[in-house]
Amino acid sequence: MVIRTLAHHIDMEFMREAYARTRKDGATGVDGMTADEYEKDLEQNLRSLVARFKSGTYRAPPVRRVHIPKGDGKTRPIGIPTLEDKVLQRAVVMVLNAVYEQDFLDCSYGFRAERSAHQALEVIRENIMEMKCGWILDVDIKGFFDNLGHDHLRSLLDQRVRDGVLRRAINKWLKAGVLEDGSISYPDAGTPQGGVVSPLLANVYLHEVLDKWFERDVKPRLQGRAFLVRYADDFIIGFSRRDDAQRVLEVLPKRLGKFGLTLHPEKTRLVPFRKPKHVDDDENGRGPGTFDFLGFTHYWVRSRRGFWVVKRRTADTRLTRALKRIAVWCRLNRHKSIPDQADTLAKKLRGHCAYYGITGNAQALRRFRREMLKTWYRWLSRRSQRKKRWEWFWQLIERIRFPQAVCVHSAYRPAANL
Repeated sequence: MVIRTLAHHIDMEFMREAYARTRKDGATGVDGMTADEYEKDLEQNLRSLVARFKSGTYRAPPVRRVHIPKGDGKTRPIGIPTLEDKVLQRAVVMVLNAVYEQDFLDCSYGFRAERSAHQALEVIRENIMEMKCGWILDVDIKGFFDNLGHDHLRSLLDQRVRDGVLRRAINKWLKAGVLEDGSISYPDAGTPQGGVVSPLLANVYLHEVLDKWFERDVKPRLQGRAFLVRYADDFIIGFSRRDDAQRVLEVLPKRLGKFGLTLHPEKTRLVPFRKPKHVDDDENGRGPGTFDFLGFTHYWVRSRRGFWVVKRRTADTRLTRALKRIAVWCRLNRHKSIPDQADTLAKKLRGHCAYYGITGNAQALRRFRREMLKTWYRWLSRRSQRKKRWEWFWQLIERIRFPQAVCVHSAYRPAANL
């Protein structure tokens, strides 16, 4: 059913909860307002925000755009809304989540309550192991957040939400300008990647464009088994038969093209992913391939008991990027005291393990820790003309009890206490 009244749920109590869930230590928007400044008169600010939102006088400020490096040497544009804009977007997202969570399919994992990237990775592994998956369609949508069609999005939202107050706010966010290098532009398509409301709009868009289409129209027409796993705009499709995979690969660009989206010609590929005993079925004779998804490389390997299993390791691009960031940090902070440096580096190691610390990835975790310590040692040695000896450094590591690289998400024991 179409829901026409939702804005009445957003009152002062609701807005306080939205503010509590909003990140306070993020970068500031175009107005430079920080959380400390906003909290000096928090009640009045929230009361004014609710009144402007419901009366229609709220004006969405331009989004400040910055670029962060990607693993391939390119950069990804990220939009930074103002703090007040984040709070209002969070409130709207909280309301819309209550509507769409009952609609979204199980194949979607990105930016949803009680769902995570690790769950998506485990579902991929279980499906591949169960159906002895032979082919993986590794898909990359070219500039999804920059090419998301506003007219298509509005028509998709019309199917479930027609509350005038909420839709008016969403339209303002879609039309809000982008501030970059001192100039403001007004794109005709897309939504700033990094905004609070952007992940929800992406899920609504791809739920209709991809998820429902695959379950309703594609799977019933396939000869073999298939599964789809999507995390925001990143997704893979697994097939048991090659002819099914090729048929979907042919029709997928046409489906996405109807909604203004295109596949990346270089990053979209069909990967043979059979067990190694089926190597002869690969016409290239190169054996089973590998594919990267959510920062992990998936590959076949024999277990200790001799069975073929799917394992995951940190993707080379992600590992290299993380180590480069460690090197930059050590160079810029080598003047700080050793305890302060050790404390920050330990937090970086724990953060790395919190995501990449899964069963089967211990070797990559140990490599990350080892290379991190080598980098730190090199920059400590440059603090004076007298080079530090390795013995001194390893004694330092033992004395400060620098943490080990731990598989946090282990299948054999509860989460590690880091």
